[in-house]
Amino acid sequence: MPIDADLIHRCADPSLTPAIVETFVKTVGSTDPLSITVRSGNRIVLVPATKTPDEALATIRAHVGHAVVRAGITQYPVGIGIKDPSEISTDLLDACSNLRQGTALFGKVWRIVLDWYGNPTDDSVMPLVLEDAIEAWKTGTFEGSSVFTTTDPGPSKLSKMEGENGEAPPTAGEPSRMPTKKSTTLPNEAEIRVDLSGIGEHAP
Repeated sequence: MPIDADLIHRCADPSLTPAIVETFVKTVGSTDPLSITVRSGNRIVLVPATKTPDEALATIRAHVGHAVVRAGITQYPVGIGIKDPSEISTDLLDACSNLRQGTALFGKVWRIVLDWYGNPTDDSVMPLVLEDAIEAWKTGTFEGSSVFTTTDPGPSKLSKMEGENGEAPPTAGEPSRMPTKKSTTLPNEAEIRVDLSGIGEHAP
């Protein structure tokens, strides 16, 4: 999906360049801030279309903890660090807030993948790093570990993804001398769960 440059400037996590954010949202995101995707086991759960943030929030709370739930323009994995569905708010369904939270979490995923590559600075490698990071966002895992709960390896040089004149990064998948290992975990197997012990069950 195309994303407004002003929205990126105002809301995206500053640890990522605008080029990375644009590619990330275009690849995995949705044009609808109220978009919800629910996966349970090997199937996609059909949920009713929502017209208001409150309706979308009710749908999210009904499924989180029982299935993998993604929401908003970044398809943020709902439930990380949440013990009670009541803690989830409609802020997640606001475009700016969702972009802020989504890019902050994706920034960690990017750094995890970049660290695995040895923190390269070669421009030709960066598209491959981004491709693997986006795949890790989709599946929730990289090299067998959950990227959403793994410790952040810390700051790294991200400016290499953006050209001197601010151009978008080269197309992902360009040849590189560095091999990659991609997770084969399916999106619906991503480790996105909530501890709901002590809370009444929600109907799926």
